[in-house]
Amino acid sequence: MKRIFLVEDDKEIAKNLVLLLRGEGFIVDHASTQAEAIAMLAGDKFDLALVDISLPDGNGFAVCTEIRQTQNIPVIFLTASGDEASVVTGLNMGADDYVTKPFRPRELIARIGTALRKSGRGPSVFQICGLQVDTASGLVEKDGKEVFLSPLEYRLLLIFINNPKAIVTRDRLLDELWDASGEFVNNNTLTVYIKRLREKIEDDPANPQIILTVRGTGYRLGGSYVSK
Repeated sequence: MKRIFLVEDDKEIAKNLVLLLRGEGFIVDHASTQAEAIAMLAGDKFDLALVDISLPDGNGFAVCTEIRQTQNIPVIFLTASGDEASVVTGLNMGADDYVTKPFRPRELIARIGTALRKSGRGPSVFQICGLQVDTASGLVEKDGKEVFLSPLEYRLLLIFINNPKAIVTRDRLLDELWDASGEFVNNNTLTVYIKRLREKIEDDPANPQIILTVRGTGYRLGGSYVSK
């Protein structure tokens, strides 16, 4: 299990983030001040840090500097809306990404997954029912032959791969696809995209084994799932 270091002084935001991250299978350690964060970095090792820029006794930049000196892990800054100067400063200091508050939970989880994969701390190759997805290269293969997916079809497949044990509701799919594509996706077009994706990755699209329908709710990943 990957260990996330959360540095956030807002108690309500921190509480919700801890619940979200633990629900996604992460171990979470939380610090609410710069001093507390730096003290924790001296004794613990993490896989990724989520750092709020504004802290009551300092700022996230000092925490990022300490992380860079002690641990080789991705850093994602949590920033206030419209604070462009802070974003630039953070990226110049070596931060891997930033997320602007208020942010959508699924967007944050996706950013964390991307940062972990880029750092080599997350799995990048997924195999299920003869289908292989290499998220590092974006290559999708079925029984050794390349499968060509549209950007939205690929994003749809990634949602299932990143949630292998969960039922993914249609509302959640619509929400995430809207974020990713910037184009309008409604219930009818979602059904079309699911159908197209199945036609490309399933042995028998009429009897799917990879993307299973959960009646009245949404979909889930089926088959024997392997990541490496």
